[in-house]
Formats: sequence, structure tokens, C-alpha cells
Amino acid sequence: MTDKKKFGLIGKNISYSFSKGYFLNKFKELKLDNYSFRNYDLPEISEFPFITYHKEEEFGGFNVTIPYKESIIKYLSSLDDDAQKIGAVNTIKITNDNQLIGFNTDVYGFENSLKPLLKSHHKKALILGTGGASKAIAFVLDKLNIHFQFVSRNPISENSISYKNISKETIEEHQLIINCTPLGTHPNIQDCPDIPYEFLTDKHFLYDLSYNPSETEFLKRGKKQGTTIKNGLEMLELQAEKSWKIWNS
Repeated sequence: MTDKKKFGLIGKNISYSFSKGYFLNKFKELKLDNYSFRNYDLPEISEFPFITYHKEEEFGGFNVTIPYKESIIKYLSSLDDDAQKIGAVNTIKITNDNQLIGFNTDVYGFENSLKPLLKSHHKKALILGTGGASKAIAFVLDKLNIHFQFVSRNPISENSISYKNISKETIEEHQLIINCTPLGTHPNIQDCPDIPYEFLTDKHFLYDLSYNPSETEFLKRGKKQGTTIKNGLEMLELQAEKSWKIWNS
């Protein structure tokens, strides 16, 4: 067990966050009375180095969330192989000699929460959003040989389309749809990605990385069409456990 005592979450507008409560409960269960976890709600990622300057704080590591999973990389000493390939980090381990090493445990969380619900016909996917989280999702789908296309308000890559170009045929062809946008997250729970939900069927699988509320408007609309739905809570729990193992390795 690491002798480090302090952990935290780096993000923006993260008062709602899952991580703090999860780890504080874990510390309580494990009777780690000297361990603490706090949210570092940063208006700009450029403030991150000031946190780590306080060497007496004895940090063990951080989780990283929206919108800093990509921009934090420039402040790290090195990345593990997966994080390097993905280009996004959600876990940072601080070594005894104060090296900051970046990992991506979203991959582990997403893959292991997705696979039990996948069916043989889930061959093609739409990834809604192109932020840091979507990169880990694409990495997993590639690994599972599921062809994917990004959907963005401003598509710039060859493998992305705009929301207005999602047709009935697009929906019929892509039977796995993953929402990586923050649309529908508390407090704006009435929002949802602008896709033609009326073309969804019971063969579709809608996965939302959000977990607050547990059934987002995106998932509710899918459920009305008989689709399989899943929110991001299990993914978060799995990635948190993976982070904990990394911090203590």
C-alpha cells in the first residue's frame, strides 16, 4: 500500500462528481484514516502545476475528467502505452521521485462494462462527441473490431459526420450508439444529442457515458423504442478501481 495520503480529481464544474464520494467511501471501508480526496475545480488547466508544487501535500495521484483529459498531457512526465496511443489521460500516478505518469483507465472501464451486453449484430457504432472521452471509446471499439464513425457539430476528420447528416439509413446501419457528450447531465437533464430517435429498434444498444441522472433523456428516448440501454456508472466504478490499483502498484 502506498504511503501517499492525498488524491484528487482534476476537472471543471465537477461538484457533482462521482470520484470524491467513491474514494472517500473506499478509504472509510479500508480504515485509511490518513487518506483524503478532494476536487480541484480548475477554470483553466494552466493552474494544474500549482497544485503539484506543494510537495508537502504528498500526493499519490489524480483522476482527470472533462474537459482536461487531453490538455493535461503536456504537464506529465510520461504516459503508459495505451494513454500514448489514445492521446487522453484520466489517471495520473505520482511516483516517489515526483514523476507524473499518465494512464487511461476509461478503456478498462468501458470495455468491461460494454462487452456483457454486446450482441453479434453490433458491428457498427456511432460515437457522439469528439472530446477526450471519445478517444478511449474509439480505442476499445477498434480493439473489438467494431467499425465506428464519430458524430460532431463540426466534423473535421474523414471518419466524422455532422448531426444533421444522420439519416434513417445511418441509424439502421449503426446499431451501437455511444454518447460521449455532456448533453443531458445534471442539471440540464432535458437535453440530449440531436439524433433521429424514431428510427431506433430493439436491435439497438444505447450507451451513455453520463450517470447523473441514471437515465438521461438520450437513454429514455432509446428505451421508448425498445433499445438496450446502459449508463456510465459501472464504467466509472471499474475505471476507479483500476486507478486505485495503479496508485498502489
